[in-house]
Amino acid sequence: MAEKFLMPKLSPTMEEGQISRWVKNEGDTFEANETLAEVDTDKATMEMTALSGGTLLKILKTGGETAALGEAIAIIGDKGEDISALLGESRSNGGSAEKPKESAASASNGIVSMEQPDPAPAGATPSAPDEPASETAENPVEPTASTASASRKNESNGRMIVSPIASRMAVDNGVDLRSISGSGPNGRIIKRDIEAAMLQSEKPAVKPFTPSAVVGASPFRDENTSKMRQVIAGRLAESIGPIPTFYLTVEIEMDNALALRKQINAALDEGVKISVNDIIVKVVAMSLIRHPFVNASYQDKTIRFYERADIGVAVAIDEGLITPVIRGANLKGFAEIGAEIRDLAEKAKAKKLQPEQYTGATFSISNLGMMGIKEFTAIINPPEAGILAIGAATAMPVVRDGEVVVRNIMSVTMSCDHRVIDGATGAKFLQTFKQLLENPMLMLV
Repeated sequence: MAEKFLMPKLSPTMEEGQISRWVKNEGDTFEANETLAEVDTDKATMEMTALSGGTLLKILKTGGETAALGEAIAIIGDKGEDISALLGESRSNGGSAEKPKESAASASNGIVSMEQPDPAPAGATPSAPDEPASETAENPVEPTASTASASRKNESNGRMIVSPIASRMAVDNGVDLRSISGSGPNGRIIKRDIEAAMLQSEKPAVKPFTPSAVVGASPFRDENTSKMRQVIAGRLAESIGPIPTFYLTVEIEMDNALALRKQINAALDEGVKISVNDIIVKVVAMSLIRHPFVNASYQDKTIRFYERADIGVAVAIDEGLITPVIRGANLKGFAEIGAEIRDLAEKAKAKKLQPEQYTGATFSISNLGMMGIKEFTAIINPPEAGILAIGAATAMPVVRDGEVVVRNIMSVTMSCDHRVIDGATGAKFLQTFKQLLENPMLMLV
């Protein structure tokens, strides 16, 4: 019997999903456990896998379009079934989200799970796929403000439809979008079109600069934000306004920590190394256990104290920022922490993190030192009570025992939720953090 195929909830923070591409085309049959489509959520690209066999009778949401939770995105059933009633119902609803039964969300859609797509081939950009499975969809839909396609004016039909990934690739590589014919639905310019244009010319054509022609306000384009960027914006708005935040900054002499790192790396197997950030994560975790109010969160009428230090480590990716979590960092060694951070960072950049790998941290670290930033402040990630902003360790002259010597000094700023952390509490935490980094042997006590 034909039925609607509804958009399911794929992550804890998801409110809607964007169809990356349909793997199956209209009229295709599928077996149980076959992938039907890929969906971009706020954190990753996931696969929709069929629970039982059937036929994809009609695609209601094409590649690049967005659907709310519970909204019909396709109709599935037996080959040749009459779906006019379901189509009429979808049109009369105006594409609005339906309210599926909580316990039947999977079975009613024929979905058994949402899994990560296969890793991208070597050399491919680790980003969400944007090429549709079918370029001859029966009723391609013109992208609107709710879709992920950026629309621009075109000489031939008044609109140029460009996927976000293709647009970013064009800007990064100097490709003129006006010179490209899109191969996607409705002439949509997609990733493979940009890649083809880049292969045709090593040096994209650049228009000569003519000062006399540069007049008026700068031209611009609007691109719909990704789901990840929308979630980041929402969570930061929740943080900086409602949370009473104050900041504490301390300078730490890093020479002993750098010497420790050198000694450890010399003793490790070839190809296995730890970073300064790995040491910082371990020291933060140990300090949190000694200062429970920093390893806590405000819960309206209660304060929740965490018994383990689960550290969120900020990782920059193309579409924003994500914080993979190192669980029980206070219980792990430097090498284990380093290996885990590298693994999670690679998955984050490939959009392959599972929700349990980036949610539920008790405290976070943002390290911009490797980018040459000496000092900055970071925004608290609710419901955590604090976050450390780590700057670069810079060689500078300091006075020690009445003499001027050169030391590697690192600036650290802690953002504190005043509902949980008082000034003295935050200062004592930073004292412990500073003491352990400047005297690493104390970590053994």
